[in-house]
Amino acid sequence: MARAGLTPERVVAAGLELADEAGLAAVTMSALARRLGVQVPSLYAHLGGAGDLGSRMTAAALDELADLVEQATAGRARGEALAAMAQAYRDHAVTHPGRWQATRADPAPTDAVLAAGRRHSDLAREVLRGYGLAEPDATHAVRLVGSVVAGWVEAEGAGAFVHSDPSAEESWRWTLTLLDRALGER
Repeated sequence: MARAGLTPERVVAAGLELADEAGLAAVTMSALARRLGVQVPSLYAHLGGAGDLGSRMTAAALDELADLVEQATAGRARGEALAAMAQAYRDHAVTHPGRWQATRADPAPTDAVLAAGRRHSDLAREVLRGYGLAEPDATHAVRLVGSVVAGWVEAEGAGAFVHSDPSAEESWRWTLTLLDRALGER
């Protein structure tokens, strides 16, 4: 019997909170059961196991991040939209490191995970639409921007930029300006 008040959404939310606090690798069925005050078998009334939990966490983290990107880019175009999108990703990675890790995870390709991933691709394409890129350049641009932002966030999160000048913030602005120029020249 499912515990009163415990839902799949609540379990996933607790998993994401734990990931932010301790890292994605710390989210196990045992740790989650302890956090929720239930026995591990009780979680199976709400989830299909660790793989299902991982897929649901990835989909939820991607959807949450997509909401932030939509808000950040609303009413903006070209370089301003590009910078707002990139900054939303960067801010989210700093504020919610476990959720960021979940967005980078490789869970089972459930419908929810695939839909959330397509949502990010569609958002990036919308942001990049102002550059007038035709295919295949539009796809290349989505991949370029995603790779630059993800790489930056990973390196910054590992402390790669803290011991040198210029500041990481100055290099970040330079990088986004250069991306804007490069995309505008295509």
